Amino acid sequence: MNFFEKLKSRWGLKSNWQVAIVFFVFAITGSTSVKVAAPILDFLGITNDMNPFIYWPLRIIAIFPAYQVLLILFGTLCGQFNFFWNFEKKMFSRFGSKSNKVS
Repeated sequence: MNFFEKLKSRWGLKSNWQVAIVFFVFAITGSTSVKVAAPILDFLGITNDMNPFIYWPLRIIAIFPAYQVLLILFGTLCGQFNFFWNFEKKMFSRFGSKSNKVS
């Protein structure tokens, strides 16, 4: 069983094209969330001139919610809303959120 077949089976996808779309969405979301974090922090008055031991943890914290929102947005735009919605619910259930159980 090749790599794509394992992923299709694990993620419940039907084609290699869907796997490629999922990879694309993850890549675009990761890159965009890192880019979006800086303006969010600037808006809050948190700049790179601060102590790096304060700035970088805050930037990483800002990336997390941006990533979640962008993942759903890009997943929807690429026609994979259900996959990414279920992915988000599964991820949050692993963090211990009781209200986001995977259905």
